[in-house]
Amino acid sequence: MPEPADSMFKEKVQKLERLLRAREERIVALETENAMLYLKLAECQGSVRTSRFESSHFRRLFEAETGFRSNVKKSCKSLKKELKTLKTDLNELRVTVKEMPADFAKDLKKAREMTSQFGSEGLSSIEKIQSKLMETELKLDTALLKAATEKNRRMTLHNTLVEIRGNIRVHCRIRPLIVGIDSPDEASLGKPGTPSEQVVNYVDEETLSYVSIKSNGERIMQQKEFEHVYNDMDDQKKIFDDVKTLLTSLLDGYNVCIMAYGQTGSGKTHTMLGSHDVNVDIDSEELNKDEGIIPRAAKEIFKLIAERETLTETYSVEMSVCEIYNNDVRDLLAPNKNEKLNIITSSDGDTDIPSLVTKPVSNFNEVMNLVYFGMCRRHEDATMVHAHSSRSHLIVQLQVFMTTNQQPVARVSTPSSEAAPSPPGTPTRTRKNLPQLANHVSRSQSPAPKGRTMRQTRSKSPAPGSAAARSRSPSPSRSSTGTPPPISTTVKTKLQLVDLAGSECVGLSGVTGAALRETSFINKSLSALADVLGALAEHRSHIPYRNTRLTHMLQDTIGGNAKLLVMLCVSPAQKYITETLQCIGFGSRARQVARGPTKKRRPTSFVPNSSLSLGNELQSKNPQILAQFKQKVSKAQAAYSVLKKWQTN
Repeated sequence: MPEPADSMFKEKVQKLERLLRAREERIVALETENAMLYLKLAECQGSVRTSRFESSHFRRLFEAETGFRSNVKKSCKSLKKELKTLKTDLNELRVTVKEMPADFAKDLKKAREMTSQFGSEGLSSIEKIQSKLMETELKLDTALLKAATEKNRRMTLHNTLVEIRGNIRVHCRIRPLIVGIDSPDEASLGKPGTPSEQVVNYVDEETLSYVSIKSNGERIMQQKEFEHVYNDMDDQKKIFDDVKTLLTSLLDGYNVCIMAYGQTGSGKTHTMLGSHDVNVDIDSEELNKDEGIIPRAAKEIFKLIAERETLTETYSVEMSVCEIYNNDVRDLLAPNKNEKLNIITSSDGDTDIPSLVTKPVSNFNEVMNLVYFGMCRRHEDATMVHAHSSRSHLIVQLQVFMTTNQQPVARVSTPSSEAAPSPPGTPTRTRKNLPQLANHVSRSQSPAPKGRTMRQTRSKSPAPGSAAARSRSPSPSRSSTGTPPPISTTVKTKLQLVDLAGSECVGLSGVTGAALRETSFINKSLSALADVLGALAEHRSHIPYRNTRLTHMLQDTIGGNAKLLVMLCVSPAQKYITETLQCIGFGSRARQVARGPTKKRRPTSFVPNSSLSLGNELQSKNPQILAQFKQKVSKAQAAYSVLKKWQTN
């Protein structure tokens, strides 16, 4: 019984399984069919969307075409109206053109009649107008010439007044705005309301304007006058052309000083030297357009020397380069530049540094070699304001020695009965020629005027045994006649070219450590310089020259023993207005200093070494001959006194 039941259940199960598989296959087929229908539905929906898009597109095209047709119709209507108007105008013009020849002929006939009637009057009127025009142009030219003459005369009188009063010449140079210093980018450079806004402007050759801010925040425009003001377009040649006249004064016997003053990054070193790149070609005599006052002055000095030098007037030049770093004087040409030097003041008021290395120079290249050698050893450092900030005051000094050899007239005769014949061109000692003789002696042996001390300098005598020494030394025959050798006079002048370190605000420069100490010394020395000028302007009894090494070294220059020119260098940007105002104030105080006329360096007459050797020889040979020699010298001095009195009377 169980076996048939099991087989029956198995068949039933198999049947159900077949039925289940059939249903599953049906389900798969239906799902496949459903998927196909979904795909067809998606295709249909896509077609519908495309059709709708095309329909809307064609609808828009239709509307645009309809609008265009409407506009064309309107345009056609307006054009038809215009065409009708133009046709009417054309007809009127045709009528006018037909009538024009007759009207032109009438007008021409009338014009000829009027011309013939008023011809003579018109010509006379034209001649009068031309005459007045020429007269006006002549008056204008005369007025312009007179204005230029008056301007030159005023400048001459001003310079003369400056010479008489001993005022310090103050020039001011406004540097251009610079990307990276005044503004981080070019887009904001010089824009109003930004830190790089230009608040210092050039007005004319003698005036600049600047913005001053009151305590209540009000901005007011002020002006300041100087001897000369340069705008940001003036080049280095323009700057030097206005200061090179001082170099002529240098060779005329005056001490000269040119000093650059201003805030750090304002262009002082550029004005004095030019580019910061010291690795330049200095073997060429040609000047670069960016080179500053120092190289141009060196070239100009040797040019003037070449023009002036003669057989009886010779020049020699020596130079030194030093810096004042942390209130210590350091020689930039010495092997040990860190050695501290002392400053002394001579009896005649000149300041000197005995141990300072001086080098003889004979041309432009030698000067610039030493200048660039010193610049390589100068203290510089980068700050947030300037990448090549000078941390010391640079002083380049050129000493010019002008030696004049003169043949004296007064001769000392020996015990012999006959005197040696006079050299050609020497006046004879007769009463008729006494004035001429006196003039000749006064030119060769003129003593210094009262109130001025004369500096005796060494004569640059040729080496013993040289041809020049043999030609200048008196021969035994001439010594026997007692004719003294030529008298040599030397005038020593000096040119100081000073590149001052820039004053700076610690908050802007961001210096710390050793650089902060350098800044302290720089600001202190510049403040002391301003104090000295203030004391001179107020004629105080005590002038604080010795407060710093800078003012001590420039004591004779500032005090009136030199022609002094201060070149103010200012930044035009708003962010540096405080330092700019301080610089302008310094220049104004400097202009108020009246030091009196600048003293000209006097020549020193002295007996050459050959005359001294002659006296020593006489002393060694015979005391009686020495006594006779002294007696003859006394007679010559007495004769010189008589000649001076004769000349005076």
